[in-house]
Amino acid sequence: MTTFLLIPGAGGMAWYWHPVLPRLREAGREAIAVDLPGDDPDAGLSAYVELVVAAAAAHDDVVIVAQSMGAFTAVPVCTRLAARRLVLLNAMIPAPHETVNDWWETTGWQAARRAAARAGGYPEDFDLQAYFLHDVPSEVTARGAEQQRDEADIAFAEPCPFTRWPPVPTTVLAGREDRFFPFEFQNRLAHERLATEARPVPGGHLAALSQPDAVARALLASI
Repeated sequence: MTTFLLIPGAGGMAWYWHPVLPRLREAGREAIAVDLPGDDPDAGLSAYVELVVAAAAAHDDVVIVAQSMGAFTAVPVCTRLAARRLVLLNAMIPAPHETVNDWWETTGWQAARRAAARAGGYPEDFDLQAYFLHDVPSEVTARGAEQQRDEADIAFAEPCPFTRWPPVPTTVLAGREDRFFPFEFQNRLAHERLATEARPVPGGHLAALSQPDAVARALLASI
């Protein structure tokens, strides 16, 4: 049976994937969301990789899925195990040994985000509601408030532990309404770093919370 191993973004909360898990299971797949110690100042990317590899140990047919900063964990994981596919959702596609801190500048993210904000008529200065929660149902936002935790600095500063992109088929999914990583930016990065097209999915940066049906369908269609 195919197992979807779901990696969250900054903070490491497995809760992020909770609306998608039952939809994948109802489709006859196994699904596991890995909780990462994002707020542990002594952990970091290498520790995250070990946790995900351990979670995959009992499964033979694994699809690795990563949201946002989770890509900095997922790519090194795929150098350690033979995954069927890697799926990146609104992801920070890393270069070898790149840090998260460096990624913002090397990709031109800030200029792209601000240009999209001007075109879309929403604030250029970051605002949690405008950039992350604008399309998330209010009841989900309320439940999620108690789940939040900050990402420790160590993970932002640690070089992503891989030397070349792993030989695993990779799908890039990008939210049409993502304001934090605008679709055009994500598509450009997919071209530049993976020579592939980003596939559009409904929803913003937290699409698994705002559009779980669409995300689950896209994940199932990727295999």
